[in-house]
Amino acid sequence: MIPSTGTQAAATGHGDFRAAFPALRRIIWLDTPAAPPAAAPVAAALQKAVADWSSGEFDWPAWDNAIDDARQRFACLLSVQPETVAGVGSLAEAASAVANSLPPGRVVLGENEFRSNLLPWQDRHEVVPVPSRDGVTRTEDLIAALDERCDLLVVSEVTTWAGERLDLPALRAATDAVGARLFVNLTQSCGVLPHDPAVVRADYLAVHGYKWMLCPRGAAWLVARPDRVEQLRPLSPNWHSTGVPRGYFGAAALAPDASRCDSSPAWFSWVGAVAALELLTTLDPRAVEQHCLHLAQLLVEGAADLGLTPCGSGSQIVAVRVDDPARVAHTLARRGIRASTHGDRVRFGVHYFTNDDDIHAVLNALRAAAVGPP
Repeated sequence: MIPSTGTQAAATGHGDFRAAFPALRRIIWLDTPAAPPAAAPVAAALQKAVADWSSGEFDWPAWDNAIDDARQRFACLLSVQPETVAGVGSLAEAASAVANSLPPGRVVLGENEFRSNLLPWQDRHEVVPVPSRDGVTRTEDLIAALDERCDLLVVSEVTTWAGERLDLPALRAATDAVGARLFVNLTQSCGVLPHDPAVVRADYLAVHGYKWMLCPRGAAWLVARPDRVEQLRPLSPNWHSTGVPRGYFGAAALAPDASRCDSSPAWFSWVGAVAALELLTTLDPRAVEQHCLHLAQLLVEGAADLGLTPCGSGSQIVAVRVDDPARVAHTLARRGIRASTHGDRVRFGVHYFTNDDDIHAVLNALRAAAVGPP
């Protein structure tokens, strides 16, 4: 049975959730925008799969069915119909499937968009990059770039580069006004920031689960709005493209739903994805969002008090400009803090397992890097 998202009273609390990550006993982890440490239940599921494989006691059809189990759980988490969900291997595969399903057209996106959400559109479509301001892609600039020539707007709800949270309902209204479709990448938001498909009404959603959703890399999803499913065409048709019950040999029609775009699943990725979704669906999504945004705001305010300039706003990702990124990175590493350095900025990500002490440790490290030897 698929667990539904519980109420706050029944949900896993912050302390219990944090305890599920053994790495946090020795590392302060704020690098989830790159990848989080493994949650114990996910690691255990993978270890069991490897042990069964090694002993020869594995059940490969059960592994193969994990993609369908994960589809059901993901659909429940996102409040969409399972028939609109395809299980794919990456964000790039999801974007490429949509790019190749649509006739050539004009695609608007931010110039600093993550490459896996940029390159798939370039061969078949005319790409119109929207310039950033101060390194930040802004909702109002994307809206200003739209006109009746636009066929599709491609965005990431939270930008990887700056941590800016875009206003999806405003972008939906703007695309509706010019008759364009909307493709939303949720890779840097799904798992911590709730998404309401009834409000956003994106034509297409995509998310790679190896970041905030705690999955192994290789488990990703493409969601098409129900009226767009019929137009989807698989990027690499395979034996999973024919739907359930599956066969192996001879001609067959594509599945009538979005599963026609399923990848032939990398078994261990999907075994781990099921365990990750089991863990995520024990959380109260509103409590997760409030916790993460509160701590991110503490980090923003603390960095500003130190004279540093945060880049984006409104999300659980905080990118801070610093004068000497290498020095800051060295100081953080010496203090057991994981974060990423990109150009002139250091990027931090707050998950539900992050606590106040982690934020204070980061601010102390930033202060130390500014005033003295690491």
